[in-house]
Amino acid sequence: MDQIAILQMLMMSDPLRRRALTTVAALNLPDCWIAAGFVRDALWDYLNGYEVTEPTGDVDVVWHDGASPQPDLDRRIEQELSSAIPELLWSVKNQARMHLRNGDAPYESVADAMRHWPETATMVAARLGSTDTIEFNAPLGLDDLFALRLRPTPGFRIDKLSIFNERVSSKRWMDRYPKLALEAPEGARTAAA
Repeated sequence: MDQIAILQMLMMSDPLRRRALTTVAALNLPDCWIAAGFVRDALWDYLNGYEVTEPTGDVDVVWHDGASPQPDLDRRIEQELSSAIPELLWSVKNQARMHLRNGDAPYESVADAMRHWPETATMVAARLGSTDTIEFNAPLGLDDLFALRLRPTPGFRIDKLSIFNERVSSKRWMDRYPKLALEAPEGARTAAA
């Protein structure tokens, strides 16, 4: 099976993930995806030989609409999703305003915003497409995710490396996924160093 087929199989075989994708698609938000651990953790469970577990922590819904950057809209969407699927901890963020928090130039899309995330393997999102197939958004590709390679994105290799290190430590990925390989830029100290 190719990478996309494996991810589709994992998303479709998990009733809670499938329900989440369907519920988020029904919102009809522009450029809208469920991202990060929702996809990453399912694959890493699978590649480590574990039973795929239900999403833990935040379920990150990312969307992009420059005409609606108000944070109160995100909170209303979170409440709607919590009413529909209360067993998940929803986090909704319109990426059209997230550049302000991150000190970046305005993001043009969800894919553009994801390029500014700390880890390459987290830069993945899924959504239910118009033909009921699951689509994926991975601006730097899926190779690091599938290779169980944890490394910082270009923007986090030097000045923001401490943020990457803190995430590696606090999320305990190296403990949870023994096949995971931590790769840092040459000469950089990481959480595992």
